[in-house]
Amino acid sequence: MNAAEDLYARYWRGDSCNWGLQIDWHRSRRCLCCHSWIITSETSNILRVFIQVTIEAPSKKARDIFRKHGGMLRTKDALRLGIHPRTLYDLRDGGELVPVARGLYRLATAPLLNNPDWIAVAVRAPRAVICLISALSYHELTTQVPHYIDIALPSHAQVPRVNGLPVRAFWFPQRTFAAGVEHVVQDRVRIRIYSPEKTIADCFKYRHKIGLDIAVEALRNYRRKVRKIPVQEILQYARLNRVERVMRPYLEAVL
Repeated sequence: MNAAEDLYARYWRGDSCNWGLQIDWHRSRRCLCCHSWIITSETSNILRVFIQVTIEAPSKKARDIFRKHGGMLRTKDALRLGIHPRTLYDLRDGGELVPVARGLYRLATAPLLNNPDWIAVAVRAPRAVICLISALSYHELTTQVPHYIDIALPSHAQVPRVNGLPVRAFWFPQRTFAAGVEHVVQDRVRIRIYSPEKTIADCFKYRHKIGLDIAVEALRNYRRKVRKIPVQEILQYARLNRVERVMRPYLEAVL
């Protein structure tokens, strides 16, 4: 506690000095017994305003920084922009900041997020790629309602811990994992997701886990959406997934 805070605290404790003696705020400037400085009533209001401004200034600065960046920031970005950790946690404890995921906060007054689940996954696992049924739903290639957030991870990667979210992980070899990745922005957060063509080929690869009917439905819906199917691109992903022989008859049927 600094000197100003100490004096201010003594002011609210009942106007006593260090030895607990009552102080005449209108006449005394030093206590006769301990010789500590005493705030007069003339300066007490000034000190009160000064301390309030000193305490509020970091909070106001933090709120302004959050607003400037769309109302949401990662902890590391907030610290880099000059927000003190104590200020950040005080705003959180006071309900002015709402935790979206571990290490990600948004202003309570900011607009609601469109896809908070995906954002939480993207923050906790920035290398993960949205895949399979979740990607089909985003590309509007399925009538299925995703019960999980399907993510692709490179081989031997750990599954991210996202509290309360049903995450289903699939491990891809490096070449398959890196192919066909696109980037979309949801609520100012960059999210990795597979392209429609790569997603369809992945669905045929994992047909035993998600169902062959879902893969076939996605291919038919894709045919209705595009004017001309990029056959060679789809076959390239099929060869990468080693499902070309399985997929080719269905692909020829929709052409």
